[in-house]
Amino acid sequence: MIPEAVFNTLVYGWIAMAIIIFPVLLRVTAPYGRHTTTKWGPTLPSHWGWFIMELPVVVVFSVLFFYGPVEKNLVVYILFGSFMIHYFNRVFIFPFRRKSNDKKMPWSIVGLAFLFNLCNGFFNGYWFGFLSHSYTLDWLVDPRFIAGAVLFLLGMLINQQSDRALLNLRKGGKKGYFIPRGGLFNYISSPNLFGEIIEWIGWALMCWCLPALAFAIWTMANLIPRALDHHRWYHNRFEDYPKERKAIFPHLL
Repeated sequence: MIPEAVFNTLVYGWIAMAIIIFPVLLRVTAPYGRHTTTKWGPTLPSHWGWFIMELPVVVVFSVLFFYGPVEKNLVVYILFGSFMIHYFNRVFIFPFRRKSNDKKMPWSIVGLAFLFNLCNGFFNGYWFGFLSHSYTLDWLVDPRFIAGAVLFLLGMLINQQSDRALLNLRKGGKKGYFIPRGGLFNYISSPNLFGEIIEWIGWALMCWCLPALAFAIWTMANLIPRALDHHRWYHNRFEDYPKERKAIFPHLL
């Protein structure tokens, strides 16, 4: 068993890595989705790429959560279940709902994301399975849990509605790219990514633990540069793209 002090040091190192990588990601466009390129090596169908790279967090988190000796109660099952609701959609539903199954994704990106999800699944799974010791039923009425749950549900709603709106742009067999409109798309280019950031900040509040905080920081480090790339791409592709839209945070960025 890893001592808690050693575990916390590892998580702090994981957070430091996110902070170091963030400025790099601001300068490098990850080559998948609309930014796909063959310059990053061999590719595979993007829906299988999503499935492969997201699956480890579900498996590792679940194994450590249930294998660990920490006693489980309603609170930790809610925290575990909320995490898995998101990833059940992300692994088993979202990739196969996408209309463009001819899209490709580099194996190199799949490999990097696979490693990230292994680490994220390990840190959170090990915490809940082996180290957590402070969750009682009183936590369900703690202001941090309540605020986090509200943010988590709001973020999930924004994320899924925005994903659905993007999928509907190709409804009826249409191909290519279109300017999304309506809802938060009137204010930002990537409300789906904004929703995911809100979601994991909320989950970090619900959990109030270091690994969940690390995940929220990594989410921002990954998705803010992604949203900025999308925003630039829209402006370069569409001459009539709304000038007033921000990239990911309404009225801010």
